[in-house]
Amino acid sequence: MRYRKKPVEIEAFRLTDDAEMIAPAWFTQAVADEKIWIDRSLVDGHIHVYGCTIDTPEGRMHARLGDYIIQDVNGELYPCKPDIFCKTYDLVG
Repeated sequence: MRYRKKPVEIEAFRLTDDAEMIAPAWFTQAVADEKIWIDRSLVDGHIHVYGCTIDTPEGRMHARLGDYIIQDVNGELYPCKPDIFCKTYDLVG
């Protein structure tokens, strides 16, 4: 038998080094609630953002800059690589 994935709308945005400035409210709230941690390092005296760590039902997952952060229909948060995201999702509006 063959199956097709049901159409489901999600919230998502692409992680950048200024994520805290452009992130949607649900991402900012997840950081405040310590469900997401911004991964930073000190390089030549400057803070360098290189990704984030997300507390998911499957355990902690890491996202790199350029990855998408998804909030699914149940409110759970997940990282998704750009190539998989583009194959799986279309922009709704």
